[in-house]
This record gives sequence, structure tokens and C-alpha cells, in this order.
Amino acid sequence: MSDIVIKAEGLGKKYLIGHQTDRERYTALRDILARNVRDYWRKAKALVHGEQIVQGDEQEEIWALRDVSFEIRQGEAVGIIGRNGAGKSTLLKILSRITEPSAGRVTIRGRVASLLEVGTGFHPELTGWENIYLNGAILGMTRQEIKRKFDEIVDFAEVEKFLDTPVKRYSSGMYVRLAFAVAAHLEPEILVVDEVLAVGDAAFQKKCLGKMENVRKGGRTVLFVSHNMATISSLCQTGIRLDMGRLVNKGKTSDVILEYYTQGNASPSSFDYRAAGKLIGDSYAKLLAGFILDQENNVLSDVDITKSINIKMIYRIIEVEEVSASPNFHFFSSDGSCAFVSNPVKMVRHSLGLYEAVCHIPGNLLNEGTYFVGLALTTYPGTIVRFFDQHALSFHVRDPIENVPTRGGTDYAGQIPGLVRPLLEWQIRNLE
Repeated sequence: MSDIVIKAEGLGKKYLIGHQTDRERYTALRDILARNVRDYWRKAKALVHGEQIVQGDEQEEIWALRDVSFEIRQGEAVGIIGRNGAGKSTLLKILSRITEPSAGRVTIRGRVASLLEVGTGFHPELTGWENIYLNGAILGMTRQEIKRKFDEIVDFAEVEKFLDTPVKRYSSGMYVRLAFAVAAHLEPEILVVDEVLAVGDAAFQKKCLGKMENVRKGGRTVLFVSHNMATISSLCQTGIRLDMGRLVNKGKTSDVILEYYTQGNASPSSFDYRAAGKLIGDSYAKLLAGFILDQENNVLSDVDITKSINIKMIYRIIEVEEVSASPNFHFFSSDGSCAFVSNPVKMVRHSLGLYEAVCHIPGNLLNEGTYFVGLALTTYPGTIVRFFDQHALSFHVRDPIENVPTRGGTDYAGQIPGLVRPLLEWQIRNLE
């Protein structure tokens, strides 16, 4: 039997939106009557045919999803990423059978438990105890199944004191803890989660991630939508990126995240806005240029892990303030994690004029992978971080595998875990 549990073929979802015309021009009574008759006739026709009822004189088709095809296998954890309005939530609603597609088809093998919004399926007037049974029934569970898992759900959600309280009196954190606990503990074959972790605190988020990891390790499938790339990277082996309703990439999570950040156009290894007259910054300072350089001042985008590089930023102070300033560079990995931030040891009092800041990165520090550099200027007092661009520059660190000393004299050729990989001094001696 095939291990494919979700198969989407040419999936599309169309919505109709209405536009009101003749808002600006003078409208006579006969025009209003005629328009009301047209509206009444159009709505009655739509109701008879089971179609969407749209307000407004003119209708426009909006495709939230279009021609989306993919396969997801049993036990796979899939992260779905994309900008706001890319179609992520619409896709999950179709997979959760909340809405029907306008085109194509989706085949799902197994029971789906979805958590698309805080408290989905909860009744605000019912107590926490009652909503556990109600939500479990909505997810297709029997009363015996819910009863068997009841204590685990309550313990996970940490709402034992409030089980007899109507959930309308719960905080958003309590709401989402209980909703997630029900969805995750009732043993679905497919768990669908949409950005719900953004509501909880750090401890709850960690607990949820651990639960989703256990679901995946138990051979069940997880679909997870989030804007937190570090979370997506840690949980999911496979990534799907949507853009304007279309699937633009599916593959290894790190590759999909990198492509999402670059949007198909990688950040440059150098730029110079001085010739173009482009201005980035604020009333205090403007960013003019940035470079990734080797020790001979050559621009490079591909960096040998054993070689040192320099990151250079050129900026201009255009307004004098009673502050001290410190240029700083923020280094991000391809999954969105901040690897580290570097700034000079001492603050510098800046007068009007042109400045150059250079940060030296030694060899054998960063791990193999792609890095983005955010360029910023922090002023004190007030501690204002004036970000010029959070992904202004990028470069790729590669490991020359033939260079054995970087591997400690071994033939190991895989990537070592972590964001940094310093070559540190070690001593090993036999004590016998």
C-alpha cells in the first residue's frame, strides 16, 4: 500500500469579491431603485444555485490558490511558508475539509485534527470540561476515546483549576493551550497547525513542539504553518513555499527557507548606492554601500571555511545629535536564526561626514551554509537600533573537504551541527 496520505492535484480556490460603482457621481432615485432590483435578482439567483452571494455592483474573481499539486507521505513533517496572503491558511482549510476547492481535487487518507485558529470548535458558553468532549466529537472521536485521554489533555493544557469555568473567561493563552491539547492528544493520523504557537509563551511553545515531534515520530503526519523559520527548520524535514496562491517550491526545508528569504533573488555580496543615488536610512544616517571582501579586498560570495573575510559598511551621518553611535552587523543563518551580532568594543562620537566600518571574521568560525548580514547603527543614550537593512548582504560558506585539518584529521564530509564551527585548541594526553 502506498504511504502517501495527502495528494493534491491541480488544487484551486476562487473567491468572488464585489465592488461598489458610481460612488462619486450623482445618483438619482431611479438609479437606486434599478440597482436594488439588480442586486435582489443576482442574490436570489446565487441562492438558488448554491453560489456565493456577493455585495456590490461589479464582481471580481480572486484565486487564493491556483494549480497547486503535491504529495505528502506518512510520518512526514511539512512546514508551509509564504508571505501574508500567499494562500497558506486557505490550503489548510481545504485539507481540513472546512472549505471545498473550486478546482482540482485532494485525496486524504486518515483522520485529520486541525488547529487553525485559537479555540476552533469551542463554544464560549460551555466549560473547559464540556468543550473537551465537544471538540473531541467534532474531530470524530468517540466518548470512550476522549475519556481515555482526558487526564492527559488537562495535564498538558494546565487548566485543571478552570475546567468548570466557561471558556469565554479564559485568557488567549489558556484558550490555545486547551485547543492544542485536544487536537494533539486525540491521536489523529494527520495534525494540521496554523501559527497557533504565536499565542503561547516560550514554555508552552517548547511543549507544543515536543508534542508535534512525538506525533511525527509516532508515524503520523504534521502540517505546520508558521512565520518562525527557526521553528519550521527544527520540526520539519520538508518545506512547501506558496506565493500568490501558487506552489513555487517543495523540497528540503533549509533549501525552501533559503529560497523564501531570497525570493529567488539572493541578497548581494556587495552593493553601492552612491552612483544610483538610492537612500536608505533615517534623518540621522544613510547607508551608502556594503561589501563582503577577502583579505585582498576582492568581493566574494563563496567563502572558503578556512579563510577570513571582512564585512564593510559605508554610511554617512547627515544630522548631528547628542549621541554616541556604534555600527553593528547581525548575522542570520538560512533558517532565520540569529547566529551572532558583532559591534565595536567602544562607542564612537560621530560628527557630520562619511564613515567606513569594517568587521573581521576569522576563518574556521562559521559553519558551512548561507548567511545573511543585517547592517545597522545603534545610538546611545536611548539605545535606538537603526536598521538599514536586515538582509543587506549574503555569502555562502563552503567546506573544502580535501582540507583535512578542518575536520580534525578525519574523512568526515557531512555538515557539523550548529551555526558556528570554530577550530579551537585541544589537548589530549594519556594519563596512564
